[in-house]
Amino acid sequence: MATAVREALARTQHTAKHLEMRDSYMLDDPNFIRWQQGHRDDPADRASWWRPWLDVVVAATERGVSMRRLRIVSEPLSDYTRYEYDVTFTNVAAGEDVRWLPRSAARDLLLPALDGWIMDDRLLILHHFSGDGQWTGPGMEVCDDARAAERYALAYDTAWQRGIPHEEYRPT
Repeated sequence: MATAVREALARTQHTAKHLEMRDSYMLDDPNFIRWQQGHRDDPADRASWWRPWLDVVVAATERGVSMRRLRIVSEPLSDYTRYEYDVTFTNVAAGEDVRWLPRSAARDLLLPALDGWIMDDRLLILHHFSGDGQWTGPGMEVCDDARAAERYALAYDTAWQRGIPHEEYRPT
């Protein structure tokens, strides 16, 4: 499933925007389970946490692509979102710009129903999850509809302006 994002990102020239709005994803993720058991990535030991995805981010940002990730979150944070918060330093180290937006600060925004990626404001890759955060249906749906991408980008950019940069966000 991640292949669709990697392939689209390889063709992206300017912006890759990722919108995440769920309080949990794939609770059976081995990294999340390890985190629940007390494991924490050591920022000083890059080799222990560097993942193939981070190589993809570096390749894109080195080509000049601006990679932004916006997480719209409930507070207090769920365990899964707290895990994401704890490991976000890896995304930042690879070149992503990450912001957090508490739902209470987004209450008057009109947001899309699905998480996903917006590539160059023209291509959408929508994520389909079940209620418990598992991939469902098509998993990732590539949507080459410029009008839909434009609407997603407008909603994303409006929410992004309210987002709190990762370095400044302190979960309640």
